[in-house]
Amino acid sequence: MESSHFDAVVKVGGSLYEWPHLRKRLRSWLVAEWNSGFGVVLVPGGGRTADAVRELDRLHQLGEETSHWLALRALSLNAHFLASLLPFARVIEDVEDVEETWFAGQTPVLDVHAFARADEGRAGCLPASWSVTSDSLAARVALAAKSRCLVLLKSTTIPPSMDWSEAGRLGLVDAMFAEILRAAPRPFYVHAVNLRAWPD
Repeated sequence: MESSHFDAVVKVGGSLYEWPHLRKRLRSWLVAEWNSGFGVVLVPGGGRTADAVRELDRLHQLGEETSHWLALRALSLNAHFLASLLPFARVIEDVEDVEETWFAGQTPVLDVHAFARADEGRAGCLPASWSVTSDSLAARVALAAKSRCLVLLKSTTIPPSMDWSEAGRLGLVDAMFAEILRAAPRPFYVHAVNLRAWPD
C-alpha cells in the first residue's frame, strides 16, 4: 500500500470512552502535541462495543473469524463516535484520503473495518483472531501508512523502559503487538500515553 508519510498514527483506547473528560482531554492533547491533529490519523479502540461482540461469541460460539469481523464493525461505530468528539473530524475508509482530510482542516479518523477489508490478503495482514485487538491494528495501520510514530492513548501508564513483549504478558497491549513490531520491515517510534494522567 503506497501512501504519504504520516507524522503519527494515534490509537485512542476504548477504556477512555467511559471517561467523561475524554472530549476535553483529547482535544487539548491534539492541540498541544500535534497542532490540532495535522499530520495525525486517529484509530479507534474497541471498548465496550468490542466487549459486546466477545459476549455474543461466548453465548453463541460464533467462532473467531466471524467474531473478529463483527468486532471490526464495532470499531466503525467507534470511529464515528470519536469523530463526534472533535470539532473538525472526518471518518475515512482509506489511508489514501488522509492528506486530503488534513488540507481540508479536518482530523482523519480511520474506519478500521474498511482498512482491514482492503488489507486482507496482503503480505503481513493480521489474522482473524481474538489475539488481534486495536493495538495491533493500529500498528498495522502505522506500517501501511509509513508513519513515523505510533502513539497509544490509554487509561494506564506503560513505563517507557518496559519491553513490549512484557507489556503484552501483562495485558497492557495485545499478545501480537510485540510480534508485529519485531517483524516490521522498518523501525518506527512507539510510545504510550496515559491520557487520564496527561496534564492539560
